[in-house]
Amino acid sequence: VQLQASGGGLVRPGGSLRLSCKARGINFRLNAMRWHRQAPGKQRELVALISSGGYTNYADSVKGRFTISRDNARNTMYLQMNSLKPEDTASYFCNTDYKGRGYWGQGTLVTVSS
Repeated sequence: VQLQASGGGLVRPGGSLRLSCKARGINFRLNAMRWHRQAPGKQRELVALISSGGYTNYADSVKGRFTISRDNARNTMYLQMNSLKPEDTASYFCNTDYKGRGYWGQGTLVTVSS
């Protein structure tokens, strides 16, 4: 199982980024997928999740600004991040569970700064 996250970078406050997470080795369409983030010196936190059926849920801190989605044909999950704030600065990780075990991508760094 492999999860490869990409799309991070440096963006000004108020800007947008789209993260991608490509999955290999799982039956992607059957898996719930999640985005987490970890800021320096802080615990990792769940940002958003999307079920196999498309149900979504978000952390209060990103509701209305971030949108999680999935493309089952491409085995890829996305996180559209709008109206970014400095406090969104973190490494973002994608995650799923498969056969009773959790799998994590390598993380992609998002820096929001002027």
